[in-house]
Amino acid sequence: MTAQSTAAARAFRGSHTADRSPEELREIVSHAGAELELAPAEDIIEWAVATFGEKFCVTSSMGDAVLAHLAATVAPGVDVVFLDTGYHFIETIGTRDAVAATMDVNLVTVTPELSVAEQDEQYGKDLWRTDPDTCCALRKVKPLADSLANYDAWATGLRRAETHNRVTAPVIGWDAKKGKVKVSPIARWSDEDVERYIAENGVLVNPLVHDGYPSIGCWPCTSRVAPGEDPRSGRWAGQNKTECGIHT
Repeated sequence: MTAQSTAAARAFRGSHTADRSPEELREIVSHAGAELELAPAEDIIEWAVATFGEKFCVTSSMGDAVLAHLAATVAPGVDVVFLDTGYHFIETIGTRDAVAATMDVNLVTVTPELSVAEQDEQYGKDLWRTDPDTCCALRKVKPLADSLANYDAWATGLRRAETHNRVTAPVIGWDAKKGKVKVSPIARWSDEDVERYIAENGVLVNPLVHDGYPSIGCWPCTSRVAPGEDPRSGRWAGQNKTECGIHT
């Protein structure tokens, strides 16, 4: 760990930041966005830790542990928020548990207000099939928004190379829907950059990635992808849907 990373970790462990208004948070974004656009991922996380302290968290869908590993290196003990929709593959839950067991992070598991059975009773069985947008809203978008209530900023593993909807994603942006600063430390990373980081650091990867699932969501809405196909084509295959709503 560098001296700068050690200082960031120390600041994180004991830091509490005063409540900031949305206007103040947007002002931070306006100043930091351009300055950090070309910064290394570690520096971006260090800035977020120094700026927001315990009001900063990392989110992970557990397709891999790259972002959690980066954050743990910079700020041991950082909150890593995982959204358990009730529809995850067992391999995804296993990856989450492995991250909690092997990394210096505070793993926070968030669940929807309704269980799968309660949702079936209230909205009809298999809402993911009949109305996937509402299913995502209930099991992903709202629970995550609620879980971020006590944070001013959240980090995501979003990358511009993933879909055409994300090609302009800022490294530091303002999430108006959530009223939070959205930090995307690896936004500029290519697929090769991710693979290199995993190989060089021995980072945990969801086993499904090596079984034809390069992009992993809930099991009912995730299919294998043939070699050479768009990695995201296995998400909501056959439907006019490419995003769950968290990043749109």
